[in-house]
This record gives sequence, structure tokens and C-alpha cells, in this order.
Amino acid sequence: MDALDIARLQGILAQIEHDAAQATDRGQVATYIPELAKIDPAQFAIAVSLPDGTTLTAGDAAVPFSIQSISKVFMLAIALGRLGDQLWQRVGREPSGLAFNSILQLEREKGIPRNPFVNAGAIAVTDAVLAGHQPKDVLGELLRFIRMCAEDDDIHINKSVAASEQATAHRNIALAEFMAAEGNLRNPAALTIGTYVHQCAVEMTCAQLARAGRFLTNAAGAPRLVSPARVRRINALMMMCGHYDGSGEFAYRAGLPGKSGVGGGILAIAPGRASIAVWSPGLNERGNSKLGSAAIETLTRETGWSVFG
Repeated sequence: MDALDIARLQGILAQIEHDAAQATDRGQVATYIPELAKIDPAQFAIAVSLPDGTTLTAGDAAVPFSIQSISKVFMLAIALGRLGDQLWQRVGREPSGLAFNSILQLEREKGIPRNPFVNAGAIAVTDAVLAGHQPKDVLGELLRFIRMCAEDDDIHINKSVAASEQATAHRNIALAEFMAAEGNLRNPAALTIGTYVHQCAVEMTCAQLARAGRFLTNAAGAPRLVSPARVRRINALMMMCGHYDGSGEFAYRAGLPGKSGVGGGILAIAPGRASIAVWSPGLNERGNSKLGSAAIETLTRETGWSVFG
């Protein structure tokens, strides 16, 4: 990308940030996790990281936030590296069409979660990675991987957020116990959930998150940390399942693989072009960032980066 294109892209980001600042309906912050309920919904950030690491930002891109379910992308990459296709014996690859924390499908399908991005699926993935390991070792591996992706060692787990999630993890515990009852949880539920809530409490800035996603672009110059074939599969799952029961709407409007988190972050991938991160804490009715989703839709419209042309 030449200097003229970079200047145009920076202008697009500045306009997106300006429009977000004028928005009156910013959605609602996640209140069921007490620490997240304290976050100022007026904050907004967007970052685009090119394959060579050049990163353009606008807004509060240096403010750290809890990435929450975006961490599921990185843990999935670790699980696939460790287990390969054996992982799919424990979790499916289909959209759920239900809320991210629903137990209905899990009961109907005998403890096999529909995909690795709903909570039950991510818990099963974390449980699989835990096999034969201590939680501190798994979390250390996760942090090392994310730091390597971002080329930045200043990425940590927010212990206050983890404790807040642990204290209110009743539904996730129920999901884990149900999977245990069906033979799809190998570790004690408390051990797996404790690891899972710490995983979700990884804290990053928007700029760091955009840089960390570059390995998923499969672009020349981007970090090669996962095989191209596996990158394609992770992106496919992000497109189909990354926004829960709002995944179809996000694909329709943004046209990119993306993974959201209830902390208000979204990681989106423009294959062969860039990794995009956006953060706006207010969520829509599906639990996805309201202004973040609109920002990525605007970005793909202005750049033509949609995978659908």
C-alpha cells in the first residue's frame, strides 16, 4: 500500500471516529459482569494493521480493554495446533442461531456444542487444551501466543475482570456441568471455568488487537504462525459463528470474518489485506458492539474490502 492509499485509509478512520463521537445511541455495556458495567460507553477506537505491521488508528486506540470472547480465536488456534481435527469430535462447526450462552442446543445435541465460539464450545476447547496441563501453564501459553501475534509483550490478564467473571459465572458453570454429564468435559468443571474466565480477561488495546490478528490475513509479510489451510478454516468459522445469532447480519453488512466480545471489541479480518480491530463498549441486543459493527460496515464499504466484492 503506497503513501497515498495509507493517507486515504487514515482519513476513512478519522471520519469513522468522528461519526461515532456524534452517535447518541451507543448501545448498553455488559452489566452481568460487574467490572465491565463500570466501563465508560463514550469511548471508541478503531485500528487497521497492514501485513507488515504498519498500524493506523483513530480514537482511544491506546486504551486497554477486556477482549472477552475474542480470546476464543487465539485459544482455538492453540487447540487446533495441539489436537488437529480430533478437536471436532468434541465441538461442531455450524452456526447456532441462539444466544452465546444458551443451553438449549447443548441439551438437544447431547453435550456437543454447535461451534467453538459460543460459550459452551469455547469451554470445550479450553478443556481440551487443559488436558494434562495446569491452568497457569495454559494461560501462559495463551499469553505468549497473543504476544507473539501482536509482537508486543505488554499484554496481560486483568485479574479484577477475571475475579468479577468468576463470581458471576453461574451459567457458564451450568454449561460445563451439563457437558460433564454427557461425557464432554475431561477436567473438573471448576478448573475449566477458572481457566476460561481468565482467558476472557485478557486485556489489550485496539492497536495491539489489530496487530495480533495479522496472522489470520494469510498475506505476504504477515506473521506465519498457523498454516494457511488452518487460517482459512478459522476465518470461515469467524464468518459463520463469530457474532453468535448476529453472525448472518454482520456478514451481510460487513462482509468480513469477525469475532466479537462483550467487552465491546471486534476483531475482523480482510483476507490478504489487513487486520481490523474496533472497540466501543456499548452492545446491541445480540451482545455485539453496536458502534463497532457499524464502523466495520463503513470501513468495508469505503475500502471495498468485503470478501464478497
